[in-house]
Amino acid sequence: MNIYVGNLSRTVTEDALRKLFEAFGAVSSAKIMTDKFTGEPRGFAFLTMEDEEQAQQAINALDNSDLEGQRIRVNTARPPQPRTPGQGGGFRSGGSSQGGYRSSNGGGQGGFGASRERTPGFRSNSGGGFRGNKDRY
Repeated sequence: MNIYVGNLSRTVTEDALRKLFEAFGAVSSAKIMTDKFTGEPRGFAFLTMEDEEQAQQAINALDNSDLEGQRIRVNTARPPQPRTPGQGGGFRSGGSSQGGYRSSNGGGQGGFGASRERTPGFRSNSGGGFRGNKDRY
C-alpha cells in the first residue's frame, strides 16, 4: 500500500521516516520528495508497505502525530492524475491551450514568432507569435 506523509520538517530523513513506520511492519520504500531545481525537501514523502493491514494501522496511529516539531499528516496515497496534453499555457498566453509568449492565438505551435501556415519568423501576420498576431514591428 502506498502511503502519503505530509507536513514534514526539512530535517526529517528517509531513514528516520522508515524507522518510524517500521514499528508497524516492513517498509519496502521511503522517498522524501525534493524540489528539482534546489534539491530542498518539499515537505512530503511517499512510503510503500506490502501488508495493507499493517499500513492501515500505521496510518491510523501516525496521522496527526508529532515528528520533529511538526504535526504530520498520514493517509493513503492517491494515484497520480493523468495530465491532458495541450494545457501548458505560457507567458501571457491569453488562456489558450497552446501557450506562447504574449500570443492571442497560443503561439506555442511553431515557437517564437511562428505562423501556422509558414515557416517560423519574427514578423508573422497570422497564427500567433511574439506579441500577438499583427505586424507591430
